[in-house]
Amino acid sequence: MAKRAPAEEELRRLSVEMRYLEQTAEALQQRISMVNAALSDLTYANATLDGIEKEKENAEMLVPIGGSSYVKVKLTDSNKIIVGMGAGVSVEKTLAEAKVTLKERLDDLEKTMNSAQQQFSQVAERINTGRGRLETLLAGVREGKP
Repeated sequence: MAKRAPAEEELRRLSVEMRYLEQTAEALQQRISMVNAALSDLTYANATLDGIEKEKENAEMLVPIGGSSYVKVKLTDSNKIIVGMGAGVSVEKTLAEAKVTLKERLDDLEKTMNSAQQQFSQVAERINTGRGRLETLLAGVREGKP
């Protein structure tokens, strides 16, 4: 019975660690999903600015308002862009400045995405290793081996 105690203790420790790692993996997956949504949004905004750059003044455009709905507008000044800075603050910038701002944000988000994906890979690897060890210990305890 004394020989089982270390194996059972390791089983408990591994079980707790596995739950922690699985929660961490889930949190990382949620973070990756949020970053993906932000990347899509910024990519779309950047493409829109590219399109606006090619339009002439007073050109008619369809502007998305959500829910696959659009409003028809006339482009009066393509060089004034209102850019959200966060916390409900927006700033007027030139088209070139707005494009630089969006590019910087895209770069930052891509770095964040890469980091989150690397962290997720490391956690997934630890989960797989831990599960293998857990199964080995379980089999040993069931057979009565230390």
